[in-house]
Amino acid sequence: MNLSPLDHRYSLSEKEVFQALEEFLSENAVIRFCARAEIALVKAHLGDALTAELARDLDALGEEVSPEEVYREEEITRHNIRALVNVLKRRALARFGTGAVPGASGLTGEMLASYIHLGATSVDILDTAQSLRIRSCVEQAVLPLLCGLEKTLCALAEAEAETPQVGRTHGQHAVPITFGFALAEYVSRLGKSILEIRLRARKLRGKLSGPVGAYNGTSMITPDPLGLEERYLSFLGLEPSEHSTQLVEPEYLLRLLLEINTAFGILANLADDLRNLQRSEIGEVFEAFGDGQVGSSTMPQKRNPWNSEHVKSLWKAFAPRVVTFYMDQISEHQRDLTNSASGRFVADYLGGVCFALGRMTAVARSLVPDREAMARNLAQGGGKVKGGVLAEPAYILLSESGASDAHEVIRRITLRAEEEGVSFYEALRAEGDVFKTITAQLEKLGFRSPQEFFERPENYRGLGPQRARALAQKYAALMDKISP
Repeated sequence: MNLSPLDHRYSLSEKEVFQALEEFLSENAVIRFCARAEIALVKAHLGDALTAELARDLDALGEEVSPEEVYREEEITRHNIRALVNVLKRRALARFGTGAVPGASGLTGEMLASYIHLGATSVDILDTAQSLRIRSCVEQAVLPLLCGLEKTLCALAEAEAETPQVGRTHGQHAVPITFGFALAEYVSRLGKSILEIRLRARKLRGKLSGPVGAYNGTSMITPDPLGLEERYLSFLGLEPSEHSTQLVEPEYLLRLLLEINTAFGILANLADDLRNLQRSEIGEVFEAFGDGQVGSSTMPQKRNPWNSEHVKSLWKAFAPRVVTFYMDQISEHQRDLTNSASGRFVADYLGGVCFALGRMTAVARSLVPDREAMARNLAQGGGKVKGGVLAEPAYILLSESGASDAHEVIRRITLRAEEEGVSFYEALRAEGDVFKTITAQLEKLGFRSPQEFFERPENYRGLGPQRARALAQKYAALMDKISP
């Protein structure tokens, strides 16, 4: 039995993603990572008495704790970390006994068990374990999905770098671009976000500074509490929070989640663009359909862009949770428990992001560009005026000749073309002096035939192909460097 759609609807369609996330985001994973933090604290207390063999035995001790055992203990203690500590102590005594620990001079099993949780408050374990867990999840689950999608987009952008397409602004035809250039927008935006996510994941912090963050307890154990904290965290590959109350400063996690939300927004934007390009009246790309796949229960001809729509829908469900992330930034009187429930839903959020990534990657890998439709739309481009997408170069060429009212002159020509139902080129050619001036400017640029220029809008594409290739190659190389 389960309640969340993530556990049934999306776990079925994205099994590999679900299994990868389970290791980090399940409630059992929370216990496993807290156990690792407790073991790291024991190692830090042992100092020079820690041998390689004892370290392996301690790691095994941490890994053998079952979540079920901790849950049963929590029914007694009504406290999750105290339950874990009690279970670890019992298991340590069962494994090492109360007498001398072999190979560890002067160390007994009783002493070793006493080091469990020594000098720590619950949040020293919880916040540290969460940082380790979220960082591991990002590096081993989120980033591989992001890098995989980015590489697919890079390959598409390079493959379609020369494919002519009409550019659009405000839903209207603008000037020609290429499909690869349109995709390069997302290559660049997502690529930068991936690099930022990786950086911010590595900046997550832990702590061992006690109930108020002032190192009161550990000052009773060692003359160097900061050194003890650094040793503890070093076993987990973390650094200390610069300051802590009972909590690690929340901004480390907040900034990571905000950047992940930024990437999620880029994903939703891409999904929107691709599903709009699949509209019947545009029809420039298609999501691949399986042989038996159905688009409608009553209209057999339909092929809906449902995967792109699912990505947008997941974004709608999860992106607003950024408000909760900000609200969890606040803890009153240095520490309260108003984030105890809301903070647990970070796991759901990361799950939603990853399922959207899985869907978007499937779309990108099976995307079918209709180059003929793109060429046809471009040839007809210009709204009500065929060839109107080349009004811009006509205006620029006329301005280059010294005409200060060039924009108005060309605007009137487009209106005349619309009124008379002729192409932009035909209306332009009818303006003898203007056409002559523009022809002369074209010849300076190496164009021998104005008709060829104005009737082949795909040639007016600026640096679109070059930029598409450059960005695709840049980010493909970066992804190869950082891919886990």
